[in-house]
Amino acid sequence: MANLIYYHVGEQETGERLDVFLTKSMTEISRSTVQRLINSGDVTVNEKVAKSNYKVQNLDTIKVYIPEIKQLELIPEEIPLAVLYEDHDIIIVNKSRGMVVHPAVGNYNGTLVNALLEHCEDLSGINGVARPGIVHRLDKDTSGVMVVAKSDRAHVSLAKQIKDRTASRRYLAIVYGNIKEDQGVIKAPIGRHPSDRKKMAVTFVNSKEATTKFRVIERFGAYTLVECKLLTGRTHQIRVHMTYIGHSVVGDPKYGPGRMPFPIIGQALHSAELKITHPVTEETMVFTAPLPEDMERILKELRQKNTYN
Repeated sequence: MANLIYYHVGEQETGERLDVFLTKSMTEISRSTVQRLINSGDVTVNEKVAKSNYKVQNLDTIKVYIPEIKQLELIPEEIPLAVLYEDHDIIIVNKSRGMVVHPAVGNYNGTLVNALLEHCEDLSGINGVARPGIVHRLDKDTSGVMVVAKSDRAHVSLAKQIKDRTASRRYLAIVYGNIKEDQGVIKAPIGRHPSDRKKMAVTFVNSKEATTKFRVIERFGAYTLVECKLLTGRTHQIRVHMTYIGHSVVGDPKYGPGRMPFPIIGQALHSAELKITHPVTEETMVFTAPLPEDMERILKELRQKNTYN
C-alpha cells in the first residue's frame, strides 16, 4: 500500500541537505532509496519538488510519497517479436513503438523482457531479475533495432562496446522546423531538469557530458528528417538535444510543443541501425530496422505537400 509521510524541519536540522535529512529521518530505508524517491519527484518541500542538495530550513514541510511495493514476478508472455537475428549469444530485435523494454513501476507486464522470456530459453542474468539480457534501452515510444545478451559473456562484451563507444547507433527523427545546417554536432551536458524531476534537460548542474552528431536527410519547410548518431548514451539524449537547438522531435509528449500535427503516438524517433562486434566470433555486424509505418506515413504526407507547394 502506498504511503504519504510528512516531516517538519526544526531549528537543529536547518542547513542539512534534503537527502541527508531524510536518510536520518527514514531509518528503515537506504540512502540510495531516498535518492531514487527524490529523483523521481516523490519528495516535495513546501509542496514543491526539490533536489537532493536542497538545504532544509526551519519550519519546512517535507512530504514523501512512497509507492506501493509490488513483488516483481516476471512472467513469459506470448507477444509478437520482430527478430532480426539470433544465435546462441545474442538476439537482435526491432522494438515496436509503445513497448516498454523492461518491467518497472507501472509496467509489470507486456514488456520486451516478458516477450523475450517466452521466446528465449536463456538470457544474461547480469542485470538482475528485472532486466535479464538488457544491455541498452530504447524509450517506450522510440522504435527500432536493439541487441539483447543471451549469455553473461555476451553481456560483458556488449556493455564494454557501448561504454567504449566502439558500438555505434544511428537514429532517424522527424523534427519541427527547418534545420539550416546540413550537419552539426550538439555538445551539451544533460542532467535532471531543475524543476521537473521526471524530465532531463541541458544543464551544467549535476550533469554528464553528452554529444550528438546530426545530419539533414530531407527538408520539408516546417519539418526536417534528420539522422542522429550518439557519441554518448544519456537518458532521452536525442530528444533533449534536439529540443535544446529548437527542433523538438515530432510527437514528443515530454519535450515537444504539445500539439500533435500527425497521427502518431509518441515521438517520431527510430533506431535505424546498430553496429557491434559479435561478442564471441568478433565479427563486425551491422543490423538495420526499416522505418515504422507511422513515420513512413508522415514522410509521405510531407513529400506530397512539398510537391503541391
